[in-house]
Amino acid sequence: MKTLQKNLIYNVLYQLLVIVLPLITAPYIARVLGAESVGVYSYTSSVAQYFLLFAMLGISQHGNRSIAAVKDDPNELSNTFCSIYAIQLGTFIVSTVLYLAYILLFPVDNKLIVAIQFLYVLSGAFDISWYYFGTEQFKITVTRNTIIKLATVLLMFVFVHNPQDLWKYTLIMTAGTLVSQLYLWKYIPKQIRLRKVSFAQIKMHIKPVVVLFVPVIAYSIYKIMDKIMLGNMTSYAQVGYYENAEKIINIPMGVITALGTVMLPRMSNMMSKGEEEKARDYIRLSVKLVTIVGSAIAFGFIGISSVFVPVYFGEEFVSCVSLINILSATVFFVSWANVIRTQYLIPRHYDKIYVVSMLAGALVNFLINCLLIPRLQGDGAAIGTVAAEFAVMFVQMFWIRKEIPIMKYCRDTIPFWVIGFLMQVAVRGYGMLKGASVLTLVSQILIGVFVYCAGCLLYFVVFKDEIGRLLLNGIKSLRQKKNME
Repeated sequence: MKTLQKNLIYNVLYQLLVIVLPLITAPYIARVLGAESVGVYSYTSSVAQYFLLFAMLGISQHGNRSIAAVKDDPNELSNTFCSIYAIQLGTFIVSTVLYLAYILLFPVDNKLIVAIQFLYVLSGAFDISWYYFGTEQFKITVTRNTIIKLATVLLMFVFVHNPQDLWKYTLIMTAGTLVSQLYLWKYIPKQIRLRKVSFAQIKMHIKPVVVLFVPVIAYSIYKIMDKIMLGNMTSYAQVGYYENAEKIINIPMGVITALGTVMLPRMSNMMSKGEEEKARDYIRLSVKLVTIVGSAIAFGFIGISSVFVPVYFGEEFVSCVSLINILSATVFFVSWANVIRTQYLIPRHYDKIYVVSMLAGALVNFLINCLLIPRLQGDGAAIGTVAAEFAVMFVQMFWIRKEIPIMKYCRDTIPFWVIGFLMQVAVRGYGMLKGASVLTLVSQILIGVFVYCAGCLLYFVVFKDEIGRLLLNGIKSLRQKKNME
């Protein structure tokens, strides 16, 4: 349990850094590059991501799961790592050749930016974060990412000053990703005996890797394809608006994702030991925890969006207000689906359910995008994303409803929706009264934090909620530790 808490702390601290840094850089980049250049970067990055996704297949999740299952056996750990990485290396050779062909043989816009994005595609060949997640060595990945992100932020402010510096911004971002992946190999010789593996050893991993690739590519349709469809059906400026709105929603969502990242290897290990009741208890607590955080995020953004966007991004990005309001609804669906996927479906090898749910989401998203993007532009893409995330969550919940009472777990979180809604009303009302300014935004955030925390604490006390008891016990243990020192 102590290791789990420590890993969660590492990931939450890193996710807080991930929250703070974009909060500093996003308004600067929006103003110095403008909507058009932000859109060009987002569009070319989305295309590069597809090549990387095809190369990674389902390696990240299968690798994490497989490494977690054998981490206590050094010999089997080395065999598993080398077998999975052999697949990864082979697919990336194919992917990089295809990307170079795409640059050289096809008439692409913004060829220089597309060429620089090659570094991003190449970085995936060295991405072995799945190994560190599987062995629960989160400190290494957090340290690496922290250093690289701080360096990229510094370089961004030094070298990027106007729309003509888009190529510099792209180079900083892609090179940073490549360096961060290369850094992980520093520790491998001390932990893994690199060896030649037989085709039979590699073959046993091919099917699960390919199966898990289906949900990855399906997921990409409504997380990446949105921007490509917007760029092709509307304009790069619309892509820029959508990019910034989605970025704002995704920044705090990293805290929720951190829980899934930490819990996946732990749950996989527990499943292999048959600890069913303990696993169910973790899932129940996780649903409640992500809803508490998610409710603050979703209702908080809806409350401040009309003040936040003009103050933060500038008047050029005012179209982001409606996009943020629409996309905020995804927070609940993503949070619950993340718990189901990382703590139940993948550890139990329920890959079929995972695959079908993601395909359902992709189909819903693609159809709605085709219908609504030509009429509503960015808002149409946002509606498609909300519908897709709901479809994914609903299919997963429906399929496992007889095995665990997941819908009951979600219904039990309704009080936190009510607290979040009341916070949103208070925050939004204050913003309408005072108008858009930095002082208004800061005041809204403080009011929101006070109302939400007070509401949650009142609920914890009145209903003697278990999350409240866990927080109280945590505070007591910290005090005892401090007194002992």
